[in-house]
Amino acid sequence: MGRDLTERIVYLQARYSRLFMERHNLTTTNFLKLDAKNGILAYLHDGYESFHLTGDEGVLEELDLHVFGSSSIEFSSIEFSGSSIFT
Repeated sequence: MGRDLTERIVYLQARYSRLFMERHNLTTTNFLKLDAKNGILAYLHDGYESFHLTGDEGVLEELDLHVFGSSSIEFSSIEFSGSSIFT
């Protein structure tokens, strides 16, 4: 993989990580816990070829499906401590 492609993938990962965190009001710590459990950054890396051609909303919907199994999850029910999705 060339340096230029690597830089574009890292940019895509950073962009959609930030947008995903904003969409779900996640702290960096909680995002990293979700990533450790669900491989968000690896998913973005592996899907770069299709994601860089998809609009923001489409990529975020795909991330929701990947992480939560649904793009219409009730986010107010997510707990951020104890036996939450982050443990």
